[in-house]
Amino acid sequence: MKMIDLRSDTVTMPTDEMRRAMANAEVGDDVYGDDPTVQKLEKLAAEIVGKEDALFVPSGTFGNQLALLTHTRRGDEVILEANSHIVMHEVGAASVIAGVHIRTVEGENGAMNPEDVEKAIRDDDIHFPDTGLICIENAHSCGAVVNLDSMRKIKEIATVNNIPIHLDGARVFNAARALKVDVKEVTENCDSVMFCLSKGLCAPIGSILAGSKDFIKKARKNRKLMGGGLRQAGIIAAAGIIALEDMIDRLEADHENCRYLAKELVKFEGIEVKFDRNDISMVFFEMPDDIIEEKEFISKLLAKNIKINGKEDGEYRFVTNKDVTREDIDYVLSQMKEILV
Repeated sequence: MKMIDLRSDTVTMPTDEMRRAMANAEVGDDVYGDDPTVQKLEKLAAEIVGKEDALFVPSGTFGNQLALLTHTRRGDEVILEANSHIVMHEVGAASVIAGVHIRTVEGENGAMNPEDVEKAIRDDDIHFPDTGLICIENAHSCGAVVNLDSMRKIKEIATVNNIPIHLDGARVFNAARALKVDVKEVTENCDSVMFCLSKGLCAPIGSILAGSKDFIKKARKNRKLMGGGLRQAGIIAAAGIIALEDMIDRLEADHENCRYLAKELVKFEGIEVKFDRNDISMVFFEMPDDIIEEKEFISKLLAKNIKINGKEDGEYRFVTNKDVTREDIDYVLSQMKEILV
């Protein structure tokens, strides 16, 4: 029986077309700059997000940390939303790799108030670190998108203060779909952007860091420093090309399935769905342990060939993706009804 995996949009299997493209990819040594498939991917990626150049990197965390390292100097301070992925789920890498200090701003569903960002920028004082970078995450890993007006205002503040902005756009195409805009309207508000090929776009590995030619030239050397210099990387870049060409438009299906799942979950007694964070392919909900204990819930669903993660901060998260159909969701709901009786 098929395994239904709701843990993340990273669990998708590469398509048959991706597998064929990987098997037949024209390759070279990318550290020497002569892998034509990687070059094609980077050129395509830069064009799609409206940046001068792009760089293929192994993962989203790698891309974000490479951006921090490239934008900043050791000891700089980076302004981030308090629950952003870089703060919460990247192993404290900013302190280890870039040697920067993190200054968090409390946001609302992942969105920082521009006035709070402006207040967080350090004055020119011998006692203070320099504010070297502002990071925005869109779509946010809490399931919400950040509106473009907020991003524009933060960009204006950053420009006045001569501070670059990096966009953690791991799911930037989800954000663009939810906001009903071209992705360039999201990325125009940042100096660099990282986005994942291996989340909702279904490639088996890889992310992109994009920005100006000068920024990417520096980032390319820092990628080598971080151990990310890849050789015949065209084998995996080939799947990334198909991800960008064929998988962006289908993200709306994931969003529709997620909204359907959220509307059905709220019908269960005791389940509280976070509809204010149901913008993309994620539905967050609370379900008290007096209904069913967390480990029991996970194990009983697994026995029905359904994989989920445990709670984080008291919430479950189900994520729809290419490999989860509407019929699969109905099956999950039916099994939950049996389990929660």
